[in-house]
Amino acid sequence: MKISLVRLSTKDLATLAQRIISNIQSGKYPVISNHPLTATLQNSYTEYDAVYTKQIYSGKGKDVATADFERDVAYNSLKAFLNGYRKLQSAPNYQSAEDLYSVFKTFGLDLDRLSYSSQTAKMEKPIEALECPENQQKIALLSLNTAFADMKTKHEAFETIFGEQAEANADLRQMTSASAIRRDLEKYLKTYLNLLTAMKDVTDWKLLYSDTNELVKAAKNSEVKRKEEKQE
Repeated sequence: MKISLVRLSTKDLATLAQRIISNIQSGKYPVISNHPLTATLQNSYTEYDAVYTKQIYSGKGKDVATADFERDVAYNSLKAFLNGYRKLQSAPNYQSAEDLYSVFKTFGLDLDRLSYSSQTAKMEKPIEALECPENQQKIALLSLNTAFADMKTKHEAFETIFGEQAEANADLRQMTSASAIRRDLEKYLKTYLNLLTAMKDVTDWKLLYSDTNELVKAAKNSEVKRKEEKQE
């Protein structure tokens, strides 16, 4: 009963382990029912099954990128308007635009080019400055209340999704490595298959060996089929 467990796909390994365990628990083979190896194999599979379909990261990357893009658009739109309006000295309240644009200059005009975490930390400062009563009055004079509220809302939305991603990634890092869990399952499966191979000529073990061998063949065939599909 030979099979290279390391060559099996994540799904095929899980399927083989699940079928072997179901076979053990079927009650058809008293010789293996209370064997200490079966409990070890079951526990290893349970741990593997809990994590093998999980992503390495939180899966929130696209949501974070989208939220960051929307924040950048709101930030750049307001900044660009103020930059253009302040240059029109014939326009009403152009000085208010100049004063508000100076807030952006004070805290940096390229916040949108910073890393997620750096931008998040530094965006708080211009928002706080623009929220002061004096600047809020200037924002109202230029009818920019909605634009400012949109920038603030988009920033807060990013903070929320970014925080969720960081928390999810931290939880995943605390989990036992998926590769380590797989190696354990491979080890116990191999030990189990070796046990059956060693006992295959013993009367009470013959049927168990034969049935398990069919499960192993099915797993090997699945691997071959998967390779052929990749080559097509």
